[in-house]
Amino acid sequence: MLWVRMQTPAAVIFDCDGVLIDSEILTLEIEVELLAACGLVYAPADFLHRFMGLNDAAYHAALDADCRDRTGQPLPEAVLREARGPRWAACHHRLTEVEGCAAAVAVLTLPKAVASSSGAAFLRENLRLTGLLPAFDPHVYSADLVARAKPHPDIFLHAAAALTADPARCLAIEDSVNGVTAARAAGMTVWGFTGGGHMSDASADRLVSAGAHRVLGHWDEAAALFADFS
Repeated sequence: MLWVRMQTPAAVIFDCDGVLIDSEILTLEIEVELLAACGLVYAPADFLHRFMGLNDAAYHAALDADCRDRTGQPLPEAVLREARGPRWAACHHRLTEVEGCAAAVAVLTLPKAVASSSGAAFLRENLRLTGLLPAFDPHVYSADLVARAKPHPDIFLHAAAALTADPARCLAIEDSVNGVTAARAAGMTVWGFTGGGHMSDASADRLVSAGAHRVLGHWDEAAALFADFS
């Protein structure tokens, strides 16, 4: 596939989970096991394709619909509460940046922000744990701040407004179909990213099908492109 070289954007807006920090693989490991225990069995690839990029409310609603369809009962509230402790523990002990992320972000001289579906407290803490928070603070934006989460464009539009950047001149970097859809709906150029530990061979094709203009497999590729923006 041939990628069209883009003009220097006004700002770059990053998703967080699976793009900046390697958290999606931890969530996948913990939540697929807990959900299987209550009758919701998902192949890892299917789980990621359906739910990655959703905020907590949308994710919980989708799981509840699946549970009612498969078991005739609502999703037990305790299931998702039980996942919080292991997720926090896994992040505190095992979370890392996605390889090469900090070095690539350091190359970028343009205004930048994080636009994530994660809750605000979880988002900021995970960026702090991986040492990435100072690179973006105060421009760290959670879907808690907007009426509609991804795949709606609201969080990307919010981030662009905070940076006083025209959305049409912003570059978004995303690892999920929901995220790519949201950024495209905001009118942004989107680069898909497949460098997280949760991604598979099929991930790039899914991101392109969702509308990504380019797909990067490692932060080293992004660093070289960011250098051209300087």
